[in-house]
Amino acid sequence: MTDRRTVAFLALGICLACGLIISSYFLGSAIKEIKMAERYVTVKGLSERIVEADLAIWSISFRNSANDLEELQRSIDDNKTKLYNFLLESGFPESEISSMPPQITDTQALPYYDAGKGREYRYVAVTRVTLRSGDVANVKKAMEKAGQLVSAGIAIGEDSSTRFSFTKLNDIKPEMIAEATKNAREAAEQFARDSGSQVGAIRRATQGYFTIEDRDAGSPDFKIVRVVTTIDFFLSSH
Repeated sequence: MTDRRTVAFLALGICLACGLIISSYFLGSAIKEIKMAERYVTVKGLSERIVEADLAIWSISFRNSANDLEELQRSIDDNKTKLYNFLLESGFPESEISSMPPQITDTQALPYYDAGKGREYRYVAVTRVTLRSGDVANVKKAMEKAGQLVSAGIAIGEDSSTRFSFTKLNDIKPEMIAEATKNAREAAEQFARDSGSQVGAIRRATQGYFTIEDRDAGSPDFKIVRVVTTIDFFLSSH
């Protein structure tokens, strides 16, 4: 009876020992895989493009003065007609031209008005006409001829401005993201060569915001589009 118990305990001990050995093997492999998985490098990839604006917004303001509101309105209408004709003759459809109601100031109603000093004109109006066109080249040509408006008696306001925009970002997004990812992998591969490692799969990727800026102050109709991606690549030993 004692011999049987001894054999049973011995068999149980052998089984437990084998189980511990096998468990230790798999546990060791798992720990090794975890450690390998923790090896990664974080790199950034840049993609940059110079593009031409595809939308121009030319905002033109002009000022009129008069002592009578009816006279003021006539002068506003006259200048607006001249401005519209200038833009139409420059090749822009009327649908691309819009205007806002004039802002009229009664100088006698101003808090700092001094009746003793008087003013040449009681009413001053500022009117704004806006051209919004996808024909950027033609807008630039029209701007070069703006002196004709001055010759026609239209005093273009100092707050007139031109804004150029690039609206086709979605058309180039996929290519730029792919290029930024490629540049990031090249940076990771350079790091891997220096550290005696190999680049593996992507662990995590974060896409930055796309930015659109003027190429320079002298050519706002050309834009620089940039995107930066941040990517973690797994590393493995040779």
